[in-house]
Amino acid sequence: MVGPAQERSHSFARSRHDRLAHRRDDPEWLDARWSDPDAAVLVVGADAVAMDGDDLRRVPAAQAPPGERVLLGSVDDRTSLAVIVDQVPPELHPEPVRAAGGRLDATQGALLVHAVGLANWHATHPRCARCGERTEIAQAGHVRRCPACSALHFPRTDPAVIMLVTDEADRALLGRHASWPPQRYSTLAGFVEPGETLEDAVRREVLEEVGIAVTDVTYAGSQPWPFPSSLMVGFFAAARSASIQVDGSEIADARWFTRAEVRALTGSGSLVLPGLVSISRWLIEGWHGDGLSGTW
Repeated sequence: MVGPAQERSHSFARSRHDRLAHRRDDPEWLDARWSDPDAAVLVVGADAVAMDGDDLRRVPAAQAPPGERVLLGSVDDRTSLAVIVDQVPPELHPEPVRAAGGRLDATQGALLVHAVGLANWHATHPRCARCGERTEIAQAGHVRRCPACSALHFPRTDPAVIMLVTDEADRALLGRHASWPPQRYSTLAGFVEPGETLEDAVRREVLEEVGIAVTDVTYAGSQPWPFPSSLMVGFFAAARSASIQVDGSEIADARWFTRAEVRALTGSGSLVLPGLVSISRWLIEGWHGDGLSGTW
């Protein structure tokens, strides 16, 4: 089932940076890093990042725009800092996170999703879930502390399963979401529910969305997906039958595809697959055994 395309890692899943968790509550060390004239800072928002061509733009700390300061960690003994802003200034050449992420190398991609994940969390969780008071950022951006009740709040991550299902003929099952254009298809996916294992979530989601029971649920890989706060956990699974019955609400259509069909249809533009940055594309190309053309 796994071909040459699977040998390469998917985007955002190759972190090399040391997160320096032990330094997050060390104000003297942090102040020294931010005061260092050689310090370089990433500038990120919830949906955009400052770019310099195909690289993340780093600005001197003294010239960074106002925002929430966070510590990402270090790479090769170089400290990585970031400022979270509502809007990335135009002069810093902001680009959408997904578009920029697809061009970054492994190290920069890992720093980006770390920063964007924090940006999204801070933007959506400004108040204490216990008492409702506005919280304050602590521990270099990785905690929000309530000044009223002293509750500590930590970044949220929502696990979701994403699966490439195959039948006895080794055809791949791809579905089209109700909101997508006719040519766009992808692997099935869904969020994990409370008290549910990842494997059970795969079985439930496939059964709910296309009416197919699956077995042989096998872990393939995972990918941080901070849009806004998901961790995508990829699987392969085998269908017990080939009879499809879409739910009609979330999934508008689902089809079995042979490798030859996928190759021909993506080449003609009749089938459009997820972007290269997505673990869904990685699963599909892993099953297919080679890279494919066409992307969202």
